[in-house]
Amino acid sequence: MSGREATIGAPAAFWRDWAPAVAGLAAMFIPTYWELARTLWPHDEQGHGPIILAVSLWLIWKEWPAIREARSEPALGSGGFLIFAGLLLYFVGRSQSILTVEVAAQIPMIAGTVLIIRGWKVLRLVWSPLFFMLFMIPLPGVFVQMVTIPLKSAVSYAAENILWQFNYPIARTGVILNIGQYQLLVADACAGLNSMFTLEALGLLYMNLMQHTNVTRNVLLAILIIPISFCANVIRVIVLVLVTYHFGDAAGQGFVHGFAGMVLFMAALILMLAVDSFLGLFLPAGNPPADAKARP
Repeated sequence: MSGREATIGAPAAFWRDWAPAVAGLAAMFIPTYWELARTLWPHDEQGHGPIILAVSLWLIWKEWPAIREARSEPALGSGGFLIFAGLLLYFVGRSQSILTVEVAAQIPMIAGTVLIIRGWKVLRLVWSPLFFMLFMIPLPGVFVQMVTIPLKSAVSYAAENILWQFNYPIARTGVILNIGQYQLLVADACAGLNSMFTLEALGLLYMNLMQHTNVTRNVLLAILIIPISFCANVIRVIVLVLVTYHFGDAAGQGFVHGFAGMVLFMAALILMLAVDSFLGLFLPAGNPPADAKARP
């Protein structure tokens, strides 16, 4: 076979391997995504789901040239085991209408498919987007409520004390903030576990894009994302309280309330940049991986 024929045939063989797998996964999980879009994703608590999915697909697309060039070394045993586990999770989640289990099934299904078609080397290329997809799994309601109640209390307490230091007439009863003639309830979406979960995903995406090779710096930043998320939630609540106090309840519950979500992410990003820069004073980022330098 000539070099030109090999060049033409290679992409065709690549797609011949992947097309049935992609079609099968799509047939399984498009109904799942439709159910998420119909039920959970329209709500603030799970509104990050489509963003997580889009970012995961983008991370896979970013690795696509390396995936195409990787040698095929199928791991049939490991891949088959993961697919079996994924199918079991999918069957339980689908038959019992448990979206948490059904959505979780896609991760072992995709990982097993990659192992069967290409092997461990390619799975290592896509481990980051697969890990990122964990944040798309809806958290069990009981667990969310159990963790959210103390989180909301802590955020309310912090917001009250900060505003009190600036001489605002504010008082707190549980998770209800009273300022002037207004009374505001700190809702789950403003200070709950789901928003911190979303910010943790944002932090891991930031770490993926920065590609620091200093392990200590990466671990510290990953741990510090948790208090960063808490601080960003406090800033969001303070902004809503101040807008309500100065411009009225209609302003606080209208456009500004939705815009406060952007304030949350901007505050978290600024804090992450500041913390990362501070860590960089003591822990250099290190050199990027050799394969990262070679990629276009």
